[in-house]
Amino acid sequence: MAKPRIVETSLSMLEMKGLGIGGIGILMFSLTLPASHIAVSFFGSLLVGPGRALISAGFAAVLLAFKHEPWPRRHHLPRLAVIAGGAIFGFPLLTAWAMDRVPASHGAIELALLPLATAAVATLRHGERPSGSFWLISMAAAASVFLYVIIEGLGSIHWPDVALLAAVVVVAFAYAEGGKMAQELGGWQVIAWAILLSAPLLMVLDASVVLSHPALVIDASWKSWAALLYLGIGSQFFGFVAWYSGMAMGGVVRVSQMQYLQPFFTLIWSWILLGERLTWTTVLAAVIVVTWVVIGKNAPVRQRVTNQPVKPTIPTER
Repeated sequence: MAKPRIVETSLSMLEMKGLGIGGIGILMFSLTLPASHIAVSFFGSLLVGPGRALISAGFAAVLLAFKHEPWPRRHHLPRLAVIAGGAIFGFPLLTAWAMDRVPASHGAIELALLPLATAAVATLRHGERPSGSFWLISMAAAASVFLYVIIEGLGSIHWPDVALLAAVVVVAFAYAEGGKMAQELGGWQVIAWAILLSAPLLMVLDASVVLSHPALVIDASWKSWAALLYLGIGSQFFGFVAWYSGMAMGGVVRVSQMQYLQPFFTLIWSWILLGERLTWTTVLAAVIVVTWVVIGKNAPVRQRVTNQPVKPTIPTER
């Protein structure tokens, strides 16, 4: 087996394509908090969290069967469990709980820490080595987010803030692991298998909530159902397909920086869909973190090269 080598890369055509596809995923993710805010207002966080993943499980099962995808190998299962724990259980439950207590625009700024967290996990797990300038710019963006949280919280951090920060940590592991696994299984295959393998537990969780509170399903408004369906189809499935595909092409660390643009889009959606008032503090914080990502997008990132071909990450005809 060829010994992996570390090379320093600048932006290539493949990385540019990865950034573009990853950006599509970010655009879909940017609707997650506003949609969660709408859904939890009626369904509650305990149904919205696992419910969105159960909806996406249907799409995953159909696509895997249609493409005749082979089952993951045994050594893939622990890594798929990491993805499921962060992207299917931890992040949806934590963000749904927080969105029942704080505005979506507030949560958008805190989730801007995701690129830094994802880069840190990729460094520890996969041998990618961001340059010093990359880390300095990421830390500056993170400091901007923390300053915003303190100012908006009138000098303190509250429990919804803790939940959102915990969501950042758990999904960062899912992002970094999934981005790397996508080079082996393919982008859509990674999230599809993680969701499908989680389906039995998801059904138990959803059934327990529905059986104890049947009115949640019977009396739900079309707006609540539309929000929940988007979370399952857009945020939980197709958003991850684009996101993992982009990271497989452009590298986990570099493409993860696209997440700094997510707060800007989420603020716009929060204003359009929820009528949330955008304070100057919130707008300024979003502008600052977006500025940092523009400055840092060309910072060198050293990647481990294994001469292993990248599996196609977008579903194609067989």
